[in-house]
Amino acid sequence: MRIAVFDAKNYDRHALEAANQSHHHQLQFFEPRLNLDTVGLVQDVDAVCPFVNDRLDAAVVAKLARRGEAGDFALRRLQRRGSGGLPPARHRGDPGAGLFAARGGRARLRLAAGSGAPHPQILYPGAEMDFSLDGLVGFDLHGKTMGVLGAGRIGQATMSIARGFGMRVLAYDLYPNAELAASLGCEFVSLEEVWRQADVISLHLPLTAESRHVVNRETLARMKPGAVLINTSRGGLIDTAALLEALKAGRLSGVGLDVYEMEEGVFFENLSESGLQDDQLARLLTFPNVLVTSHQGFLTREALMNIADTTLGNAGAFERGEALVNAVSA
Repeated sequence: MRIAVFDAKNYDRHALEAANQSHHHQLQFFEPRLNLDTVGLVQDVDAVCPFVNDRLDAAVVAKLARRGEAGDFALRRLQRRGSGGLPPARHRGDPGAGLFAARGGRARLRLAAGSGAPHPQILYPGAEMDFSLDGLVGFDLHGKTMGVLGAGRIGQATMSIARGFGMRVLAYDLYPNAELAASLGCEFVSLEEVWRQADVISLHLPLTAESRHVVNRETLARMKPGAVLINTSRGGLIDTAALLEALKAGRLSGVGLDVYEMEEGVFFENLSESGLQDDQLARLLTFPNVLVTSHQGFLTREALMNIADTTLGNAGAFERGEALVNAVSA
């Protein structure tokens, strides 16, 4: 199958080319993101493969369809690479690309070096060599309550890790599962109960009209004072303006963000020369209790190979007329 791969960074190419040794597709790599302005790059392919920040909205799909009808090429498949991002009823299976991926130290050092943010507990060029412990008192996870929003494969892995730390786990999902609760030792509850009881809240929901800004002024006000909020799912789940207000008011003891609602054009890019133009993101980076990484929870060798192999394997199954494990239905 001839596949046009958009938003292709070097690490994408290396992983896809390695995985393609056994799949034998014809891959065309494009560094730009897919959107209305770049649709014209698609020439004579069977499939288009976008990534998380590519635009695959109705206008882009319609333009691809018009080009196919005009005889430019016969596009047969839209093949998104990655995991999650779709409501459970429309997504049969989840490749779980970054299921056990963990990042942190080097990304934090790189961000701190460029932002001037006060992170006395790490070292970066020009930083004071402050090894004191003042201001670094944390809390034990053991015995605390973890709230997990979204019980897909990544949410389940998070719950399992939390249980390993001796935490009580509360889960919220549109489709509560008694068997899953029993096997993971979690309890399915309402959103209200998660906000009210959880010491740590981790977001693993798809971004839909209903879930957009599920973390907002009202829900932040319902959280336990001093709660920790973590988002490794989709940036639009959090209202950034409301989050900044909560941080300035001292309501949260910590925030970890691997995604951000206005990340397009910022994350995955080197802004060393142009500088950061997003005032909200710049403000977030000034808080010493906020850790921001650039949507890189998937960025391990194992996860990249999983993404590549699943993506190309799905394309091959489609070409052979086989059942599609990760198909999306209307």
